[in-house]
Amino acid sequence: MTREKLSKDAIAAALVELDGWSLAADGASIKRSFVFKNFSEAFAFMTRVALAAEKMDHHPDWSNVYKTVDVTLNTHDA
Repeated sequence: MTREKLSKDAIAAALVELDGWSLAADGASIKRSFVFKNFSEAFAFMTRVALAAEKMDHHPDWSNVYKTVDVTLNTHDA
């Protein structure tokens, strides 16, 4: 399936619907920080996301420091 890139206005409108997500500095990705109660919860979140991402073959760019997970997503479909 061929997909078209969204315009900047369409991206801004879509981000309104995605609580906590914002446009990354590169203008081509979206980002969000998730803060958990502790490292174990952060790690459990990353494990769940990793399993889903592997099934979708769409892997996030992320980092983890203690109880915070920073996630950046982009697509190669468009």
